Amino acid sequence: MPQARMPLGTVLVADDSEDNRELLCHLLRLHGYRVVSAEDGTQALAALAREPIDLALLDVMMPHCTGYAVCRAVKARPETRLIPVVLITGLGNIENRIQGIESGADDFLSKPVRKEELLARVRSLVRLKQFTDELENAETVLCSLARSIEAKDPCTEGHCDRLAHYSVALAERLGLPEDQRVALRRAGIVHDIGKVAVPERILHKPGPLDPDERRIMETHPVVGEHICAPLKSFRLVLPIIRYHHERMDGSGYPDRLSNGSIPLTARVLQIVDIYDALTTERPYRKALPQEEAIAILQEEAKRGWWDAGLLRELAGLLETSPAFASARSVR
Repeated sequence: MPQARMPLGTVLVADDSEDNRELLCHLLRLHGYRVVSAEDGTQALAALAREPIDLALLDVMMPHCTGYAVCRAVKARPETRLIPVVLITGLGNIENRIQGIESGADDFLSKPVRKEELLARVRSLVRLKQFTDELENAETVLCSLARSIEAKDPCTEGHCDRLAHYSVALAERLGLPEDQRVALRRAGIVHDIGKVAVPERILHKPGPLDPDERRIMETHPVVGEHICAPLKSFRLVLPIIRYHHERMDGSGYPDRLSNGSIPLTARVLQIVDIYDALTTERPYRKALPQEEAIAILQEEAKRGWWDAGLLRELAGLLETSPAFASARSVR
């Protein structure tokens, strides 16, 4: 008995016209797609929340919740915003198209829908969604690897999540754009992923590292950059990974950068990384109070190690924002 073929993708068809809905569903099933149907916008939103969808075909004029409203809701939710949305409309004027674009629609089909055009759009957008899913899966694998490295050391439990939390809070205070805040959130998780190449005897050595061990340890930012480099979505993450151990006076590693040569996002992650290390308990010392940690950072900034301006912003954030206080519970 021949095995059933896997569907090419899952398409949501939402239209209050039963005839239109059944025609689209039949055509898509005939060409190998799994189809979920909805009679109105409310049902469409329920379906999108209930199961994975690769593409949504939405009639614009539906009762209860229009195609525009569904599209806005889809694009507003992190869980669904990458789902391609095609608006199907009999409204041909430019104002309706503009409204659709402002709602976040990825494409349009005009009624009456031509079979060839429909299938071409569906093929293209389902393929795009599948590429996006592969990218997200790769990011998930990298984050899992980073957390597995962290889990080997009980002293660093929660460190990656706290750094993601801290760095985004500081970036928001600085007014950094959304793409840089996203990069900092990702970098908070994967910044030390290159330690996968550092032997555990060095990672967990209780005393100071000898010169050879130090050289090996100092390779981990470069290794981490190489691991993450294939992901184009990590373009802004790579310099954070590579440069977050540099110092303003040029005494850091791996490239001995100084002052303005160190990207701002790398300096943001760096300062919260050190703050978290100081305020986290270690086998050789207790966690330092907030005020003492900031005092130590200020002394080191005077030596030229850290960005004194960023340190002032960090101290201000600690005084005015609950974000840092709540981060200890982030896991």
